[in-house]
Amino acid sequence: MATKTTTKKGIQPLFDNVLIRPLEAESTTVSGILLPDTAKEKPQMGTIMAIGTGHVTPDGKLIPMTVKVGQKVMYKKWGGNDIKVNNEDWTMVEQKDILAIIE
Repeated sequence: MATKTTTKKGIQPLFDNVLIRPLEAESTTVSGILLPDTAKEKPQMGTIMAIGTGHVTPDGKLIPMTVKVGQKVMYKKWGGNDIKVNNEDWTMVEQKDILAIIE
């Protein structure tokens, strides 16, 4: 059985959804130019804050989650849903939209 993990605000993702707190976007370029908030790219890496129980197949079989709370991951740039948690912008994606675990 999968571990149930919720955030401080009580957000519990369902099925194979993953709640990610994005890492801060870079505020300077490689050459040292300071970027305003409007020019920063949406980050593609973050920390998993909560996960659902897993994917349910059409025949009712539960496929458990591969990722775990606390892991740093890289996820698809487009897709998912942006939500506010504790006045911060977080992202909810399906597990299939996670590209890699960062060690």
